[in-house]
Amino acid sequence: MTYKCSEYKLIEKKAIASGIFSFTILCPEVAELSECGQFVHILVKGCTLRRPISICEVDREKGTIRIVFEIRGSGTDKLAGMNVGDDIDMIAPLGKGFSVKELPEGKRVIVVGGGIGVPPMLETAKAHKKAAAVLGFRDYSRVILTEDFKKNGIDTIVCTDDGSVGNKGTIAEPLRAELAKGDVEAVFACGPKPMLAAVISAAKEYGVFCEVSLEERMGCGVGACVGCVARINRNGEEKLLRVCKDGPVFNAEEVIL
Repeated sequence: MTYKCSEYKLIEKKAIASGIFSFTILCPEVAELSECGQFVHILVKGCTLRRPISICEVDREKGTIRIVFEIRGSGTDKLAGMNVGDDIDMIAPLGKGFSVKELPEGKRVIVVGGGIGVPPMLETAKAHKKAAAVLGFRDYSRVILTEDFKKNGIDTIVCTDDGSVGNKGTIAEPLRAELAKGDVEAVFACGPKPMLAAVISAAKEYGVFCEVSLEERMGCGVGACVGCVARINRNGEEKLLRVCKDGPVFNAEEVIL
């Protein structure tokens, strides 16, 4: 795993929903190395542990990456208080990202995101020549990045629990409807565990390759502290693997939720 550790300039900051922020960071050496599904580890002033945040987009020509995060505690609250021009102490890119599939003629991939699991699915969809997105949110106030998916030519299906935007309910039925069309080469997903369980079940039912990104609390972010383990069944043997280094992306067939 090759990564960089330095301070990088925050060049754009936007509030895109209540308590959810988009940062664009100038970091050419990180952008050059970054792959879809990887993450950054940010040290916020006044905090002991770094905060892991998924990479949302990569622009190698401009030398930037974009991260989108939600305020979930004191660390991310302080991070949200940073301003354009500030330096961000960051280790990146970290972890094992999603596979980029060579698509046969007439095939496509589906990315599935739930809540704050949506951001890494944008770059994942962009990495494939043909993709659709199924995105789930609690309600209209939590909907993020849907226009970003659409402007990149990605067919986008939005679901909300209360039906305030798009389909009412979870991503499960829309995903199955897309899989039933028979032209899906792979499914990639990130989100809460109940959503991942539904994605894994649907992909298995239709015999489609699937990878999921897991979330666990992290200490070091580079595999040294072994504080972010997940239960994985690999080659018939149950193992505890590090989400930060062996993941966060795993083959869905191996994941024990």
